[in-house]
Amino acid sequence: MTPEDVQALFTSESDEFRFARWGRPIVPIVFGVDAETLSVVKGAIEVVVGLAGHQMADTDPEMGANLMVFFLRDWSELNGVPDIDHLIPEMAELLPRLEEQNANQYRLFRFESDGSIRAAFVFLRMDEVLAELPAETLALSQIVQVMLLWGSRAFAETSPLARVAGVEVLRPEIAALIRAAYDPVLPAALCDASHALRLFARLKT
Repeated sequence: MTPEDVQALFTSESDEFRFARWGRPIVPIVFGVDAETLSVVKGAIEVVVGLAGHQMADTDPEMGANLMVFFLRDWSELNGVPDIDHLIPEMAELLPRLEEQNANQYRLFRFESDGSIRAAFVFLRMDEVLAELPAETLALSQIVQVMLLWGSRAFAETSPLARVAGVEVLRPEIAALIRAAYDPVLPAALCDASHALRLFARLKT
């Protein structure tokens, strides 16, 4: 991985660099799955949070939970989620767009005043493509994608996971980048592309 590769992972389609990591302990809650899948999803969260050297907590003082993962059969199911319009005021505009695009996943972030991640919402519409994935693969991929504010093209062509001995695992360079991003010496959020050089330097240490 080169400094340019690192920079590209945090660059938007409009060529704007924006880096952000979580600024508070992560408190997850998962909707729409059975107990077995719930255990898999929470296990994936624990693994990635531990990899980053970040923290989890039992409750968020402001929101109760700050990482919400929704498994759905159809986007319209979100209309029945209590207080969803309070959590996500833009939901009325978002739903028609997701339906029109026939999207099967969407991630939404909220940010602290310093730009770090305050909360994240993950929506997964279990179409044929997602339903074919093992729960472990789907969970790990989604958690990696909310651990940092990646650029919109970050994993468009290459998955953050790789298959090793028949098992999907986090690619070593992505794991190293997540660890580097949570170095407490570094700022939790930055819009300066030179930050990619700092991250890259820590990949080698």
